[in-house]
Amino acid sequence: QVQLVESGGGLVQPGGSLRLSCAASGSAFSSSAMGWYRQASGKQRELVAVINVPGFTNYGDSVKGRFTISRDNGKRTVYLQMNSLKPEDTAVYYCTRGRWPNANYYWGQGTQVTVAS
Repeated sequence: QVQLVESGGGLVQPGGSLRLSCAASGSAFSSSAMGWYRQASGKQRELVAVINVPGFTNYGDSVKGRFTISRDNGKRTVYLQMNSLKPEDTAVYYCTRGRWPNANYYWGQGTQVTVAS
């Protein structure tokens, strides 16, 4: 049984930073691609970042240069470091797991990130 549990969301001011974490259970974590997606109110879900097993990464255009995805296979955890946050980054962020390049077969419950002054 695959479970993905996100943490680290919250309220942050524009220009600030947050670090999201996703703890994964189930087999084959170290051989799976992991990702982060987000969905803002009234909008479709969009890719934020994906990381594969060797550590190759892919980012959505709107977060390139500001967000960094990483993984710790020993801790079965994937992270999303978010810097220079903007109000338009406000969304529910979902941790995902699957095959490269989309890694979106399994989904967590999501964590809210709100960027506001």
